[in-house]
Amino acid sequence: MEDPAAPGAGSASTNGNGNGGGKGKQTAPKGREAFRSQRRESEGSVDCPTLEFEYGDADGHAAELSELYSYTENLEFTTNRRCFEEDFKTQVQGKEWLELEEDAQKAYVMGLLDRLEVVSRERRLKVARAVLYLAQGTFGECDSEVDVLHWSRYNCFLLYQMGTFSAFLELLHMEIDNSQACSSALRKPAISIADSTELRVLLSVMYLLVENIRLERETDSCRWRTARETFRTELSFSMHNEEPFALLLFSMVTKFCSGLAPHFPIKKVLLLLWKVVMFTLGGFEHLQVLKVQKRAELGLPPLAEDSIQVVKSMRAASPPSYTLDLGESQLAPPPSKLRGRRGSRRQLLTKQDSLDIYNERDLFKTEEPATEEEEESAGDGERTLDGELDLLEQDPLVPPPPSQAPLSAERVAFPKGLPWAPKVRQKDIEHFLEMSRNKFIGFTLGQDTDTLVGLPRPIHESVKTLKQHKYISIADIQIKNEEDLEKCPMSLGEEVVPETPCEILYQGMLYSLPQYMIALLKILLAAAPTSKAKTDSINILADVLPEEMPITVLQSMKLGIDVNRHKEIIVKSISALLLLLLKHFKLNHIYQFEYVSQHLVFANCIPLILKFFNQNILSYITAKNSISVLDYPCCTIQDLPELTTESLVLKKLRKQGIKSNFLSGDHLLCLGFQKGNQKMNRSWRQQPVLLEEPLFLHQPSEAAQ
Repeated sequence: MEDPAAPGAGSASTNGNGNGGGKGKQTAPKGREAFRSQRRESEGSVDCPTLEFEYGDADGHAAELSELYSYTENLEFTTNRRCFEEDFKTQVQGKEWLELEEDAQKAYVMGLLDRLEVVSRERRLKVARAVLYLAQGTFGECDSEVDVLHWSRYNCFLLYQMGTFSAFLELLHMEIDNSQACSSALRKPAISIADSTELRVLLSVMYLLVENIRLERETDSCRWRTARETFRTELSFSMHNEEPFALLLFSMVTKFCSGLAPHFPIKKVLLLLWKVVMFTLGGFEHLQVLKVQKRAELGLPPLAEDSIQVVKSMRAASPPSYTLDLGESQLAPPPSKLRGRRGSRRQLLTKQDSLDIYNERDLFKTEEPATEEEEESAGDGERTLDGELDLLEQDPLVPPPPSQAPLSAERVAFPKGLPWAPKVRQKDIEHFLEMSRNKFIGFTLGQDTDTLVGLPRPIHESVKTLKQHKYISIADIQIKNEEDLEKCPMSLGEEVVPETPCEILYQGMLYSLPQYMIALLKILLAAAPTSKAKTDSINILADVLPEEMPITVLQSMKLGIDVNRHKEIIVKSISALLLLLLKHFKLNHIYQFEYVSQHLVFANCIPLILKFFNQNILSYITAKNSISVLDYPCCTIQDLPELTTESLVLKKLRKQGIKSNFLSGDHLLCLGFQKGNQKMNRSWRQQPVLLEEPLFLHQPSEAAQ
């Protein structure tokens, strides 16, 4: 193998004719090769898998249900089944649950809810476990995972129609206000999963109800569709002078982060909060429908594209390996002076006019769609880059000789155009005309974009092109309306604000919004894979650590996988929740979005996201922090095989190279962070982002140092 540091292994100090390429520049090729070698080592530690990734609101139905339970809770499946069977035998003789008629099932559920209203906590917990077993699909009477998921969904609709959610909501209020449990947890030196048993059972039942009812299928009956809309309304609006359910969960998050209730199962709380917000406000597809409706109400032209569909159709791309070259090209001499140097020719990649000349020289460019061979060639990043560089090795100003053989179309990846429709704001047109008028005629005309007298013809064409792609957003209309209300408050009167679920949620969150955002970022910091353990940080592992710590290597490996999986699920739920809130608040009103972004930026959310990305993302995504045989519903149907340290290592490495047709949680949280970071940066692009000490930390984060 050729040594990257050898003089002949990529040195650009001489050209093809043996001429020198400049004095004192021989260290640059070594730096480039070292950069490439470092990148290959960082990404080569893990074989790059082939993933068929589809971006959506959430993962598959079974995967979302399995993430509710930690592997430490697997023993409780048997406990739930035993509690149900003991109670069921006292009420029904000689039959099983699946053999009962619907009326008999409803009568039994009503009896369970009546037995919930007892004083004894032990008896109440047993009945709650029996309800949880029903919501889990009565897996003891099923033969396959499909049957478990089917009966889980059926039972959840039945439980909701009988008023189970309201009953469990009252029990949840009682457990939140249980000062005895809070004080007991504060006195313990180490909190385990046993300290949150009642809360975990209640939150599990409520999560299963929300997740199963939220799922829409074409085969759903009209009764189920009506129940879904009723449930959505019940969660969205205040019922019986109570706050929306999402605000109760937000208060649990802040209480947990303040240290007053360290025994709260925070993973279940965050998962339930994320799914409640998604269910009440709507996912990405519903958000796009709302955006189209709102633009039509405001008299704006329809959207040219759906951003989510564009993202789904985009091909995966990795960062260029020649980043160092692009940085050096800004300081390099012009290509005309150093025509023979390979490094100087790469500067053409950064110039638009060179790309235009490249397109004009293209003998194979047609309007026909690309063939499969061309698409496969375009997917090979290294071969595509070499093909482009081979084309640019020739002087673009000199036409090729007639005798030259045509270039192979299989090695060239032609530009396909931008994936997004270009958008131009009114301020962009005004700024362009202001600069052009100052340059050519010496004065400006303010906001006049129609008068082009005295400007050359190319400026006319540029203004025409800009106006063709002019985009008026909903935010522009909202800002203009607010300015008009400030100027004429008496004549325009009071603004009528529609009572939408998003508006009600924002009004409820407004008073404690800074505390909510800081609490989420606190948990995110504690779950970040690059964060160091601090004595003053919150403990997010209270609902995953067993009562007795592992004593064998196998138990330690299993707990380690469970802890990493626990952190990944927490980070995924927070990233998806923040992205949903930012998107819906931006559509509802731009100032709501600005206010939320302001508190996130002030709490140093951007450096925290950068801290999360300060790792080998490829290794993070391909890490297998799960044991498939222990996931729900597989663990409830099949007999668990004997686990060994060797089998756990194989399962951990098996993810590499496997195609995945479903949405991975690691991909979702990375994309959620990236899109949320973009939104906050666009919101604050006119103001400096201070990488200071976070408001919720005693020491600055590593990304801020």
